[in-house]
Amino acid sequence: MICPLRIIYYLCLLCFSGCASIVPKSVQGLDGVVSQAVYVHPVKNNSRQAALSVWQKDGKTWHRLYLVSAVIGKNGLAAPCQKKEGDGKTPSGVYPLGPAFGYAPAIETGLLYRQAGNNDFWVDDAASMQYNQWVKGTPAARSFERMKRSDNLYQYGVVIEYNESPVIPGAGSAIFMHVWRGYSSFTAGCVALNQRYLRKILRWLNRQYRPVIILE
Repeated sequence: MICPLRIIYYLCLLCFSGCASIVPKSVQGLDGVVSQAVYVHPVKNNSRQAALSVWQKDGKTWHRLYLVSAVIGKNGLAAPCQKKEGDGKTPSGVYPLGPAFGYAPAIETGLLYRQAGNNDFWVDDAASMQYNQWVKGTPAARSFERMKRSDNLYQYGVVIEYNESPVIPGAGSAIFMHVWRGYSSFTAGCVALNQRYLRKILRWLNRQYRPVIILE
C-alpha cells in the first residue's frame, strides 16, 4: 500500500508550468548566454531526496517547465568547494551539462551523445593521469567504473561537467545525472531520477542553449 503522504508529495512534484512558481535566485543570476537550467535542491538539510525543477528562458524571463523527484549522494550535498573523492556527497555549485550518454547507438537529445559499450570506463583513481575521464580500453588506473553497467543505471545519462577545467586530483569524479533505483535510494555523488523524466529532460536539453545544472 502506498502511503497517502507519498501520493500527495508526488502530485506536488508533477506540477507543470501552469502552476505558479518562484524563480530561484541562482537561476535568475545565471550568465545571460544560458537559457536552460536544471535546479536540484534537497527536500531538507542533509537529505538524500531532492526536488529537481527544469527551467527555460524565453527572452529575459525564466519559466519552470516541470518539477520531479530526484535523489543525490547518500551523504547529501557537499559544502561549496568541499567535495572529495569517495565522500558520498554530491558537489554544490553550477556546472555545464553534456554530453549525454547511454547504451543505444543514438537517443533523442539536443546534446552531443556518446554510446557506452563494454570497453568504456570512467576513471576514479585520483593518482591516475586519466582521473575523472571517460576512457575507451583498459584504463591506466587502479580503480574505475564501467560506463555500461549491468544494473542499467547508465542506460540514459548526462555528464555533469564537474572538476573538469582543470581536473583536481581527489576533488571528485564521475558526476552524472542518471537513472535511479527508486525514491528511497541514493547515489555515490550523482543526481538520479526516474527514467521517464530523465528521457524527457534529454529530449529537451539542447547544447545551443548552454544548459547548466544548479546544485544547492
